[in-house]
Amino acid sequence: MAQADAKTLDVITIGRSSVDLYGQQSGSRLEDIASFAKSVGGCPTNISVGSARLGLKSALITRVGEEQMGRFIREQLEREGVATDGIVADKDRLTALVLLSVESEGVSPMIFVRTDCADMALCEDDIDEAFVASSRAVLVSGTHFSKPNTEAAQRKAIRIAKANGGKVIFDIDYRPNLWGLAGHAEGFERYVKSDRVSALMKSVLPDCDLIVGTEEEIMIASGADSVLASLKAIRALSPATIVLKRGAMGCVVYDGPISDDLEDGIVGQGFPIEVYNVLGAGDAFMSGFLRGWLKGESHKTSATWANACGAFAVSRLLCAPEYPTWEELSYFLKHGSKFKALRKDEDISHIHWATTRRKEIPLLMALAIDHRSQLTDIADQHKAPHAKINAFKRLAVAAAARVSQGRDGYGMLIDERFGREAFFDAAKKDFSWVGRPVELPGSRPLRFEFSQDIGSQLVEWPVDHCIKCLCFYHPDDPEALKKEQQQKLRALYDAARKVGRELLVEIIAGKHGPLDDTTISRAMTELYALGIRPDWWKLEPQHSATAWKNIEAVIAENDAYCRGIVLLGLEAPAADLEKAFAATRVAPMVKGFAVGRTIFAHAANQWLGGRMTDEEAITDMAGRFEELTKAWLRTRGL
Repeated sequence: MAQADAKTLDVITIGRSSVDLYGQQSGSRLEDIASFAKSVGGCPTNISVGSARLGLKSALITRVGEEQMGRFIREQLEREGVATDGIVADKDRLTALVLLSVESEGVSPMIFVRTDCADMALCEDDIDEAFVASSRAVLVSGTHFSKPNTEAAQRKAIRIAKANGGKVIFDIDYRPNLWGLAGHAEGFERYVKSDRVSALMKSVLPDCDLIVGTEEEIMIASGADSVLASLKAIRALSPATIVLKRGAMGCVVYDGPISDDLEDGIVGQGFPIEVYNVLGAGDAFMSGFLRGWLKGESHKTSATWANACGAFAVSRLLCAPEYPTWEELSYFLKHGSKFKALRKDEDISHIHWATTRRKEIPLLMALAIDHRSQLTDIADQHKAPHAKINAFKRLAVAAAARVSQGRDGYGMLIDERFGREAFFDAAKKDFSWVGRPVELPGSRPLRFEFSQDIGSQLVEWPVDHCIKCLCFYHPDDPEALKKEQQQKLRALYDAARKVGRELLVEIIAGKHGPLDDTTISRAMTELYALGIRPDWWKLEPQHSATAWKNIEAVIAENDAYCRGIVLLGLEAPAADLEKAFAATRVAPMVKGFAVGRTIFAHAANQWLGGRMTDEEAITDMAGRFEELTKAWLRTRGL
C-alpha cells in the first residue's frame, strides 16, 4: 500500500510525438488543401493529453526536435497539464510531421513525414528509472517496437514498471507504413499482414495488464486470421484485460476466458453520432477507458466513457485539441445532445472552449492604449502627424512593462490602426493578456473598423490575442437599433469561436440613457439570450452594490465559465477610480480593470505637443499605471 501511495503519476505514455497539420477544407483531396490547422499528434502524445483532460496525472516519454515544432509540443503539453520531464530535445533530428485531410466520411488520407525523426531516436538512456517508477502505469505503443532502439527503450520501461508494482498497458497502434509495409501515400492503411510484426508483438503480450486494439490490430498482435482466433491466441499468451475497439459499434471488454461468441464480453454504452473524422478517435477512446480503469471503475463504466470520448473525437476535426475535458464528458453523459454532430452543439462546444483555454487569468490589470479618435484629436490639436501616435503607443507598452516586470496579472489593450509596432513590443514583454479592438470608434449601431467580414480579419491574429468589442448598448434603446447591434455582436461571437480567439464585450450604456441598478444586468441578459457568451465583460463602474449583485447573478445564471469582468475608466480621476474599485468588493467576478486615458492622457498631450521626452512620458504613464494597480490590489487585500 505504501508503494501505491508513493506514486505521483497515473500513467506515462511512450512513443510517437508529432505536429499534425490538418487540412481545413473538408471533403477535399489532400492535394487540394489550401490551409492547415496545427495541433500536437501521435498516439501516445494524444493519449497523454486526453487522459490529463479527464483528470489523470499523465506524462509523456518521447523525443522532439530542438526547434520550434518541438518546443510547440512541449509548451502545449505543459498547458494541458501533462508532465514533460520525460521529453528529450534532440539536437540532430527534426520533430515528426503528419499532413492529413478529411476527404469523405471515414476516409482521411495522411502523409507521415518521419524520415529519421526525433521520436524514433528514443533509446534506453532516455528511460529514467525513478521517473517510470513514479507512475501507476506505463503505456507502450506498437510503432515504437518497430526499431531496435525504441523497442529497447519500451522494454526497459516495462521492466521498471513491473518491478515497482506498476501496470503495463499496450496500445497496439498499428500503422503498416511505419513498419515499412506500405508506401508513403498509404498512411491511412490500417492492415497489412506481417509475421515479423506479429512475432514481435506476441513477445510483448505476456507482460501486459491491459491490451487495446481495433479488430485489425488484434489480428496483427496475434498473427491469427480472424478476430475470434486472435482474441483466443492473445488470451493464451496473456491474462490481461483485452479491449476490442469496433468503431461505430463501440467496444467489447474481455476479462477472462474467450468464448466462441465475440459479443460475450462487457459492452459499454454506445453513442450514435455523425462520423466527421476518424483519426485520433482511438486515442480519445483510450483516454476515456484509462480514466475509468485507473480509477477503479467497472469495465462497463470505463467502456462507456471510452465510447463517449471516441464519439467526441470522430465528430470533430482535430485530434488532441478536440478531446473532451472531464467537465464536458460529464455534461454529455448526463444531458446527452440533440445533435448527432457534437461539434454543432453550442452548449457542449462552450464547455469545451472554456475548459481548454490556454491559461487561467484570475487577475487582470491592463493599460488600455487602443484609443484612436481621442489620440488623433490630441495630435490634431498640436498639429502633430498621426504617424507619431504609433511611437507613443510603443512608449505606453514600455511603461506597462516597467510596472509588470513579467509578473502575472498585467495586460495591454492595443489597436491595429496605430499599434502594429506596439504589438511586436508587447509580444516580448510576457504580458498575461493582450487585447485588441475591432469596433469602428464611436459607431452606433456597431460597425467593425476595417471590414464587416470580421472572420477573415481575426484569422490573422495571434492565437493568444483577445478580441475586444465596445458596443454602446442600452436595454431601453429602440428595438430596431438593438436588433442591429445584437446581430453584429452575434456574428462577432460566432467568428471568435470559429477561429479560436477569446472575446471581451465592452458595454457602455450610460452615454445613451440613464443607469439604474438593473440597466447593465438587463443588457447582459439580452445578449446572453442570443447565445453570446463572452470570455470577459468590460463594464463601466456601477453606482450601487445592488447593481453589481444583479450583474453577478446574470453571469451565474448564464455562464459558469465566464472569466470575469474588468472595469473601464472613461478618463475618471484616479481617486474616483479607486472608489469604484472599492465598490466592486461585493462582486468577486470583477477581476481587475482596463483603463486608458486616466493613465496616458497627460503624457499624450505633453509628448505630442513636444513638451515631454520619451523617457518622461514612459515614467509618467508607468507611475500612474502603478498607482492604479496598487489601488486595485489594496481592494483585494493583495
